[in-house]
Amino acid sequence: MYLQLLSKFKREASMIKATRSMIIIFAGCLLIGCGANKVDDAKVSDAPEATVEAPANTDTDQAETVAEEEIDNSLIANYNIFVVESDNLNNGKWDDVISYTNKGENRSPQLSWEPVEGATSYAIYMVDTSMEYWIHWKVADIHETNLPEGYSSKTEYVGPYPPEGGTHTYEVYVIALKNPVDRLKGGLNGQNKKFTTFIDALDTDVDGNTGNIAGAAHISGTFTY
Repeated sequence: MYLQLLSKFKREASMIKATRSMIIIFAGCLLIGCGANKVDDAKVSDAPEATVEAPANTDTDQAETVAEEEIDNSLIANYNIFVVESDNLNNGKWDDVISYTNKGENRSPQLSWEPVEGATSYAIYMVDTSMEYWIHWKVADIHETNLPEGYSSKTEYVGPYPPEGGTHTYEVYVIALKNPVDRLKGGLNGQNKKFTTFIDALDTDVDGNTGNIAGAAHISGTFTY
């Protein structure tokens, strides 16, 4: 009887010892796992925050690009080119005030240039090249070289009015003439697909003499409604 009890006691003691070992191993695994999580957390907290680059100011970039672009003077390449400027043209864009929209006042743009040698008068065209040379400004027999904003009447000028949300290009040509011409070709406020020939036509004066253009100038800008 005594031997049986002793054997039972040994078996129970062995089981208790094994259970304690398992508990110790399990606890160790838990500790190792927690330590790993702490290391990972530390790595995450030490990582630099992601940075988002601010979007470029596309309006300014586009405006600077337009301003820096070389103007296409192909229609006046055969003549002496002079410089014309406008206070209503800024960073390649025409001011609202010159437009024939609810944002504008339908006033012809301010223009200025230096007197051209040999010229007795000047003529002006303004065309929408996005609409196959739609004429918005057509005036001749100008003797000033500094035209204020609103210089021309409604019979000579109709401001830009592109479709809502649209951007069109409007080009101004100033032609210095030695003598009067018969007329300026083209219809105001209408499409003139043959406009590319209109400037050359001014090189012949009212008496049929050629070589009438003393010089020509050109500026270009966009308008968005």
